[in-house]
Amino acid sequence: MSAHHHVQSPATTPDDDADLARWDDDGAPPAQPRSSPHLWLRVGAELGDRLVALSGRQDLLVTCRPGTRSGAPAAFFPTLGEVEFDAGLFAPLQPHEINPRIVGDEERYPAAWGVFVHEAAHAAHSVWTQPAGANRRVVEAALLLEESRVEGAHLITRPTDRTYLRTSARTLVMPDIAHPTLQGIEHAAAVAALVLGRRDVGILDAGETRAVADLCEKVLGADLLATLTRIWTAAHQCADHDATTMLAHAKEWCDALDTAAPALPVPENLTDLLSGAVGVVMDHAAATDAADLAAQAAATNAIAARSKAQAQGRAQRAGQRRKAAATAKSVFNARGTTVTPDGTPAPYGNPVTGTRRPTAAEQSAAARLSRALRAAAYRERTEERTTSPTPPGRLNMRAALARDAQRAAGAVPTAEPFTHTRRRNSPSPPLRVGIAVDVSGSMRAACAPVASAAWIVARAAALTDPDSRTATIAYDRHLTALTRPTHRAPERVTTFDATGGHHNLGDAIDALDHGLELSRPGAGRLLVIVTDARYGSDETAQAVTRVKQLTAAGCAVLQLTLTAKSHHLPGTTLLHLPQPSSAPVAIATAATDAIRRTR
Repeated sequence: MSAHHHVQSPATTPDDDADLARWDDDGAPPAQPRSSPHLWLRVGAELGDRLVALSGRQDLLVTCRPGTRSGAPAAFFPTLGEVEFDAGLFAPLQPHEINPRIVGDEERYPAAWGVFVHEAAHAAHSVWTQPAGANRRVVEAALLLEESRVEGAHLITRPTDRTYLRTSARTLVMPDIAHPTLQGIEHAAAVAALVLGRRDVGILDAGETRAVADLCEKVLGADLLATLTRIWTAAHQCADHDATTMLAHAKEWCDALDTAAPALPVPENLTDLLSGAVGVVMDHAAATDAADLAAQAAATNAIAARSKAQAQGRAQRAGQRRKAAATAKSVFNARGTTVTPDGTPAPYGNPVTGTRRPTAAEQSAAARLSRALRAAAYRERTEERTTSPTPPGRLNMRAALARDAQRAAGAVPTAEPFTHTRRRNSPSPPLRVGIAVDVSGSMRAACAPVASAAWIVARAAALTDPDSRTATIAYDRHLTALTRPTHRAPERVTTFDATGGHHNLGDAIDALDHGLELSRPGAGRLLVIVTDARYGSDETAQAVTRVKQLTAAGCAVLQLTLTAKSHHLPGTTLLHLPQPSSAPVAIATAATDAIRRTR
């Protein structure tokens, strides 16, 4: 095998190499034109910058040019402090297209970067030196074991480089298989060290290397393969500077082969068999990497799509809030005019028929509701008790005696005999009640009781807490404010009629939500929808979307219906009232429950 070519000890000086390089014409066919070597100087310099992070060494030089002196795709020269890199690994990219200094640029040439990471592993961990007079064959075996050892050591400190080391295996191992320097059993053993050794350090997966493992077991035998596996596994644990132990493992490797080789038959087409098995391994590894890359791309695309959807959702919600603010501003106008969905005054269709003075029963109901709301909003004072070794506070005699006993015993006193109680008032939560009443032709029976309920709730809220607010909107195709979200109690009851057509509950909810802040916690919040919900599909979908948003924000949503033919809006609490006159009581009860549940 030629794996040892990745760590070189040059026999000639750099000046000699430069002189020999001038003799290009040695009788061979004319050389094909290649990119000028000086264009690769920048690439080599930038690779040198990245080598610092990969190897942890700052004393190395990277040379990148077409072709290498060693003949290998890349090589590390320990005595020169140089990493030699073949520019052909970047093909078909040209020098001006390669920017290794930019982190992430390596994803455009993973094969070349994998070889570079492999050489960086040599530069970081192949720091042991062979002693003078060492057996050349033993040194070759040690360098063979070194291939997987340095990759395993590199993977410990930089586990994210595994993908590139897998790619480098295809670039570095396959040429050594096709053009072996070892023969017979030693060839098969070298293939096992290069492929199965990478399996045992976590570069390749066991399933991917099964073809080589089966062939090597058949050629080498189970016993010899187990012995070689034990040797390279032990070599993986060898320290970077421990040349003695590394050469001892290499000698054991050579002895095991010498002992077993005479008894093992060598297949005539062993090189072809090994090449085929390694090709299967590399194909499986390539397929696995492609699948992982596709899965990663799919995950990245999914994250990007989710981020895009979230951004679109935020933009849509922001647009909806702006539209709701504009709708609320146009609906709650001082003139009490009816507006269209786009906020312009409607030329016709105002359901308001006038105003009247509240009856004695309505005034009494507002007073009762106000008292009920105050009772529901009341919060007990909270108490916080703390202890201390000194006054102020109530003296606890048991703790005082314990403290005296601790002091008498010579211990550090830890008892705290004084107890202080701090009481704090809990603020009463305000109330927010929005009423949306359907004034299409089918809801005429609800007009009088809802008008009464709107005045009662608004009056009671104003009497309960100055921060409480209510509002009522009558909706069909257009929107009309019957009561507005102000702090002042209405003096008169606004009466209205139901003669409209179509429905616009979605915009009505938006106006009430923005005007009363129904989506913001900190208050008792209730939305009452008085409707039979006999809508078209689009009208229902828009209303249900708003209702779900409010309920998700913690606002209670109550739907009051008057007839058995009414439909239920999903997400609302349905309350059927056979007697329309009971609507004020139902709304008052729901408002009381809403403020009682507020924390």
